[in-house]
Amino acid sequence: MVNAALPFVVSLWKDETGSPLYATGELWIQGAFIIIALLAFVSVLTFRNRQNQFVINRLNMILNLILLGVFAYRSLNLSGESNISEKGIGMFIPVVSIVFLVLANKAIKKDEDLVKSVDRLR
Repeated sequence: MVNAALPFVVSLWKDETGSPLYATGELWIQGAFIIIALLAFVSVLTFRNRQNQFVINRLNMILNLILLGVFAYRSLNLSGESNISEKGIGMFIPVVSIVFLVLANKAIKKDEDLVKSVDRLR
């Protein structure tokens, strides 16, 4: 859910003129953040089916890794004063999202193991 609003408030980087660029600056970045946020919301709503929730979280992690890779590629290739003069804190939003998704998957797996152990006792 961090991806829903934070990229539109925190700047991703600053261009050569010094003006901050947000996720609304480019359509594909905005779309990626919205898709990631929607997947997180769908994952929260599928709490009754833990296996689907686990798979949705994994898909969300893959999308966050792709977005992080694109940010890293862009910041390394276009560094200096050519297009990006200062990296913003918004570029680390996918990292925070991945950490929370890993923690969520650990908790989902723990719940699934607990349910399986209770079913064995019956």
